[in-house]
Amino acid sequence: MDRADVSAAEVVSSVYTCPVPHSPQEVSGVRRHALGVLAAWGTPGTTAQEVVLVISEMVTNAVLHALPPAELRLFVYADGDRPVIRVEITDGGAAPVWPGTAPSPDESGRGGVVVDALAIRHGSVSRPSGTTTWWADLPAR
Repeated sequence: MDRADVSAAEVVSSVYTCPVPHSPQEVSGVRRHALGVLAAWGTPGTTAQEVVLVISEMVTNAVLHALPPAELRLFVYADGDRPVIRVEITDGGAAPVWPGTAPSPDESGRGGVVVDALAIRHGSVSRPSGTTTWWADLPAR
C-alpha cells in the first residue's frame, strides 16, 4: 500500500472532510470542528490534542503559503493491527511569494518540527492538477 494513498474503502473506518476557509482567523474554527469529530470517534483526549495540533500546523501552512481552495480530511485506517488517524490537507498548490512578505523566523517555521515529532510518518503529494496534499499519520490510541 502506498503510504500517501491509504483511502481504499477496505481499510478506512471513519472519514471527516471539511473545506478550509482561506483566512488565518478561521484556523481555530477548523480545530474546534476537528476536535468534536475526534471526540465522536472516541479518540482519547491526549491523542485528540496531538492530532489537533498537527491539524493546526498543517491548516495554517496551507492558508499562509498556498492558494485556495483547501480541504481538511481526517480518517481512521488500520495499519496492521493498530488504528491510525490520517490528517490530510489539500490545497491549490504553491502561492506566489512577494518580496517582503516572508514571516519573521521568530514567529513561524516550527510546524514541520511539531508534525515530525508527533507523526508516525508524513509527506506530501503534488498532482498534475496543481493541487498538493500534505499528510500525516498519527497513532489513534
